[in-house]
Amino acid sequence: MIERAWEQKIEPLTVRISTAVRITGLSRSRIYELIQSGDLEAVKVGRATLVQFNSLKSLVSEPSTPES
Repeated sequence: MIERAWEQKIEPLTVRISTAVRITGLSRSRIYELIQSGDLEAVKVGRATLVQFNSLKSLVSEPSTPES
């Protein structure tokens, strides 16, 4: 199978909760908590909850702040 350079750089706009769990390593309930708190952006399409992929990337790329 031949892959073109532009095909390799396409990222999804949204991912399902199950995919967000797999790629972050967080639990399903923690993903929902982050959506409720506003730390993750999500949209509902019918019954599906879709997490904004850029929101996931920014969540895991933020420098962690030490808790006091």
